[in-house]
Amino acid sequence: MDGRDLVRLAKAVSFVGSAHGLRSVRASWRHRRADSVGLPPRGVERARVPGSVVGVAPEPGGGLVRFTRSRLRIIVTVSGALFYGWDGAEPEPSYALAGRGPEADPRAVLEPDKDGGWRVVSERVTVVVSRHGALEVRTPGGVLLRRDLPPRWWEPEGGGEARWAQRTEVSADARFFGLGGRASGPRLRDATYRLWNTDPGGSFGRQDDPLSLTMPVQVVVADAGTHLVFHDNTWDGTVSLREGSEGAGSGHDCAGTSELRMEGGPLRCWVMVGTPARVLHVWSQLTGAPTVPPGWALGHQHARWGFGSEQEVRRVVAGYKERDLPLEAVHLDIDPFTAGQAFTVDRERFPSLPRLAEQLRGEGVRLVSIVGPAVKAQHGNALYDGGQAIDAFVRDAVGRPVRGVVWPGESMYPDFTAERVRKWWGGLYEERLEQGFSGFSHDMNEPVSFAAFGEPTLPRSSRHAVEGRGGDHREAHNVYALCMARAGYEGLRELQPRERPFLFSRSGWVGLQRYGGTWSGDVATGWAGLRSSLSLVMGLGLCGVPYSGPDVGGFDGKPSPELFLRWFQLGAHMPLFRTHSALRAGRREPWMFGEEVLAHARVALEERRRLFPYFMTLAHLARRTGAPYVRPVWWGAPEDRALRDCEDAFLLGDCLLVAPVLEPGVDRRTVQLPPGRWYDTVTGEAFEGPGQVTVDAPLSRIPVLARGGSVLPVRDPGGGVALEAWAPATGRTGGGYVARDVGDGWEEPEIERFRVRWSQGRVVVETDGEGGAVEPPYPVRVRGL
Repeated sequence: MDGRDLVRLAKAVSFVGSAHGLRSVRASWRHRRADSVGLPPRGVERARVPGSVVGVAPEPGGGLVRFTRSRLRIIVTVSGALFYGWDGAEPEPSYALAGRGPEADPRAVLEPDKDGGWRVVSERVTVVVSRHGALEVRTPGGVLLRRDLPPRWWEPEGGGEARWAQRTEVSADARFFGLGGRASGPRLRDATYRLWNTDPGGSFGRQDDPLSLTMPVQVVVADAGTHLVFHDNTWDGTVSLREGSEGAGSGHDCAGTSELRMEGGPLRCWVMVGTPARVLHVWSQLTGAPTVPPGWALGHQHARWGFGSEQEVRRVVAGYKERDLPLEAVHLDIDPFTAGQAFTVDRERFPSLPRLAEQLRGEGVRLVSIVGPAVKAQHGNALYDGGQAIDAFVRDAVGRPVRGVVWPGESMYPDFTAERVRKWWGGLYEERLEQGFSGFSHDMNEPVSFAAFGEPTLPRSSRHAVEGRGGDHREAHNVYALCMARAGYEGLRELQPRERPFLFSRSGWVGLQRYGGTWSGDVATGWAGLRSSLSLVMGLGLCGVPYSGPDVGGFDGKPSPELFLRWFQLGAHMPLFRTHSALRAGRREPWMFGEEVLAHARVALEERRRLFPYFMTLAHLARRTGAPYVRPVWWGAPEDRALRDCEDAFLLGDCLLVAPVLEPGVDRRTVQLPPGRWYDTVTGEAFEGPGQVTVDAPLSRIPVLARGGSVLPVRDPGGGVALEAWAPATGRTGGGYVARDVGDGWEEPEIERFRVRWSQGRVVVETDGEGGAVEPPYPVRVRGL
């Protein structure tokens, strides 16, 4: 036990109490003993590199390149995605892919290159392999995007998983984004980032890493182009990033570098090249289209860590109604004294949940339930007994059930990497649906086992089914929450086949968007936490998970009225808009912060409701194109270096630019504009981009700018849809989309495309009909004239 473990022990005892602290000590010793038996020392290792090319074999989409000590398979798919795998690694099996691997492009050609190397030439990408195993990814025109140096393996002499490392060089001007939910982003500075989903053990700040949802996905943006790279490996690892620098005068450029080190698993990689929109579109085709949340989940939601009673829930809902504040959902979040295990509700404090849910639903408010994976290990507990009956729980290397400690005490964990266990678990949601819950949040599913020392998870030697292949927790840990989300989503689809499920998860992995979304987790209360909220949402969107949002106000402290309001205003423009607090942080209803905050919060809530048709359109566009709701400002102009370095603003779809206030005492702020004309949506003042402008940011609002030529669907005063068109610059045109409302079922809506242009001195909005351009079927309001 080192100094860090002693600090963890003190935190465990103070956070969960002495009884739980002692249990966590015993569990930590059990886990350490299990790993000492199940994971013997690695012993002597031998280093290996590919060697020299000895032959090739052309195949559809590319081919196989043989080296003296390894082999490399290259496949270019029909969508333009590039796959390469070393030592026999294939695209499947994979938890990331949606279905079978994509079809190879028969037009891609493997041909000799200079100096004994080879290259694969295709329409979308060119791959060059040197005779010693370096691999270059180039645009079709030959511009270099990334250069992977020959990989290196370290193999135990007695057998076992090989560690490996891959070092990559990118252009000096490149910027790194992604890696899942990172508090210090969205632009990832020089640092080492761990690829291991982790409960931070309380609130986290901008320097904490790793967090609950990590992904081996990088988006690299440079003058040469944009590309996304995904190393399809679920093991523990690290990514060390270093941005490059450009030489001045006669000086040489210093390339940016990314070094990936993995503790085991395959060395296989996917690369997508193109514009940001194209890259995310191909990425969503590969890993699955994002699910569309039900309409009510795009409204305001309220959560508390430990509601005391049904009366307290009613009081909160009544408070919103009395003040005419929109509210769509209430979350019954974890109660540390009675809950924390799967499907547990305190019947004494909530004796009539179905009646409560029915009454609230009549007022337009849904109930959302928290669900954790831990099952209290106690005979007589129906969930535990049911899991035991089908052998659902994770076991250690010698076949004993693995036990951990969470809020209810000694607990066991279902093995979600087994299909039969997912099927059993998915059926359990029926009980929650019968109680009246409309949605579900998965928590503590990294998975968490309180630890006095060591890692707060299951022993690495724990055995998992891994879809029948067999494996241990080193491979299954990062996909545990993803498989749990799959179990819940598929179960809900069977139980409620006519309704889209609402499910979001604190942890997950690549492909989580197929089942739901996520939230920021327990971000620390403070201005740094507010910045982290934006970083997490933007980074997750670039990794393919578009539905996420912060917990307004942070987790652990009481925010100042100004901080709460600025967080609230930011949250109102995020996909998931939820206020939340811990027990010790006090209540977070807007009226708790004074009349001035309440008045300004009402404006933000009303604007969110007004923009509901726009959010719903963005949700359906995300499903069809992979484009996130929240986008970096460089989305449409990645070649603009000033935009690549802008981290304090974002695009909401194509039409709006949101510039949140992220520092105290600010009433004016600068905004970096993308190209085009932009209008302040409140004052109507016009600005020309690209460039930097200064705009008003009074306490009553944050700056929101509309792109000239955009057409937004908004809610009209009668509850229907109207179009808000912003005048394009003279001689220019524009447009926008509307997803017709089809309710919360599975019907795919029609996506209507509208155009805006100048005609005879006035702005005209029209849509394409069978006989040509026709008048829109919605009321139109033109602004910016």
